[in-house]
Amino acid sequence: MKVYLQKIQKIIPAQWLENLQYLHSHFIWRWLLSDGSQPEDFSHKSAMVFSPHQDDETFGCGGMIAHKTAHKIKVVVVFLTNGDAAGGCNLDLKNQIIATRRQEAITALQILGVQASDIHFLAKPDGYLQNLNEPEKEQTIAQVAELLKLYQPEEVYVPHRKDCHRDHEATFTLVKSAIQSAKIYPDLLQYPIWLFWRSPLFLMLKLSDLAAAYRFSITAVQEKKKQAIAAYSSQLQSLPQGFVKQFLTSYEIFFKTQF
Repeated sequence: MKVYLQKIQKIIPAQWLENLQYLHSHFIWRWLLSDGSQPEDFSHKSAMVFSPHQDDETFGCGGMIAHKTAHKIKVVVVFLTNGDAAGGCNLDLKNQIIATRRQEAITALQILGVQASDIHFLAKPDGYLQNLNEPEKEQTIAQVAELLKLYQPEEVYVPHRKDCHRDHEATFTLVKSAIQSAKIYPDLLQYPIWLFWRSPLFLMLKLSDLAAAYRFSITAVQEKKKQAIAAYSSQLQSLPQGFVKQFLTSYEIFFKTQF
């Protein structure tokens, strides 16, 4: 299904495609916020957020993070990749991008209230998580499991397992394996990033998937999230405006996962 969708997208003019994606994403968000999700109460549980790239954590969970830190609740953020994919084969440019995105992440998370000591960078190659060989995969799972054992989070946030991005879907799989390896039992919540933008409704998602959707109000910290998103200036230049706009609302959507 994903292959067919990618082929279709390639033959549609870029501006037409972006307009269609915006309308589709806007429709799903509106539906979820009105009838398609359940309200989620604020949780005082400690949290660990796993982000494939520097910006996913703020787009998907920025409001939740700011709410928790405002209540002095521990939030740890772990970035799996170094974010260097835009550098191509130019090593100097790659290093510059890595440094820029790392600093942007620290700045954004400081706005959201996360301590620098609670930010971890695993620095795997960007765009490569689904192609890790077995030793690399086991090493990554072990690194994540070690962090889980260290912090013992009561909640874990990961990108949606069908998020229509290779690194995002691989992050879900790696983190879930690490949770099982660490033998801890946190609540597992999935956050959508590309899911509504790239995936036509009901082609990738089933009704059972949507039934697990919860909406969380971030009105009190909405301005903080907006400022944190703005800290990712290097990324905002290349992202569609409609895509960014969907994360500037007063709600975040999470999908609860049963082990």
